[in-house]
Amino acid sequence: MPIGSTPKKAASEIRAELKRGGSPEHARGVQWFFKEHVKSHGWYTDDLRALARKTRRQILDEHGLEFLVQVADKLFTGRVLEEKVFGVLLLENLPSQLHASHFDLLESWIARISCWADHDALVHYLIAPMVAADRRRRKRVFAWAKSADRWHRRAASVALIQGRRQREFFPDTILLANLLVTDKDEMVQKGLGWLLRVSAKADSELTIPYLMSIRERAPRLVLRTATETLTPVERERILAKRVK
Repeated sequence: MPIGSTPKKAASEIRAELKRGGSPEHARGVQWFFKEHVKSHGWYTDDLRALARKTRRQILDEHGLEFLVQVADKLFTGRVLEEKVFGVLLLENLPSQLHASHFDLLESWIARISCWADHDALVHYLIAPMVAADRRRRKRVFAWAKSADRWHRRAASVALIQGRRQREFFPDTILLANLLVTDKDEMVQKGLGWLLRVSAKADSELTIPYLMSIRERAPRLVLRTATETLTPVERERILAKRVK
């Protein structure tokens, strides 16, 4: 793929390639996975990731990291799913090379999220590793948890997942869960349940008592998701005999 001499031109060429290379038939089926309207070119994830890796190498060789970040920034706009995910994939596996100003930029992308797929790509693969790498960044999640925007609130949970897999951030997980446990939004509930599931897998002895303490007030979706990796006995203990 030819790469333009500016980030704007490079992003434009990538968009054209994504439009050319998609599958209209697959694009029609993509909408089934979303409640929101999602525009898709019909790429399969493995093919999209392979193209992103090839493009990343080319851009880094020809222009360097800052150029790559600017291209990704221009792609993570609008409502075309593959363009936004491609922007994330360009930076995948590079969080250790990104610094504070890059984190601020990625945080600004949360306001551009339009569905769970571009949310999870951004937060799980880029923001969460950066939070795990620098504990000071975890404080940001508590501001996101108080946002009126559902995607910021979901991001608060997902951003702690990488650190929790490393058996870090348990106190932060509990503080955050207490803020979000009665949230009515399904996307937020799924994000919190995901974080608590990871926490339970990392350390069930710490997490199970907390799940027991919230089982009467937590939405069923949060508890079902949080207990997926527990034993049948542990799961039944948490899910049984609920008032609601």
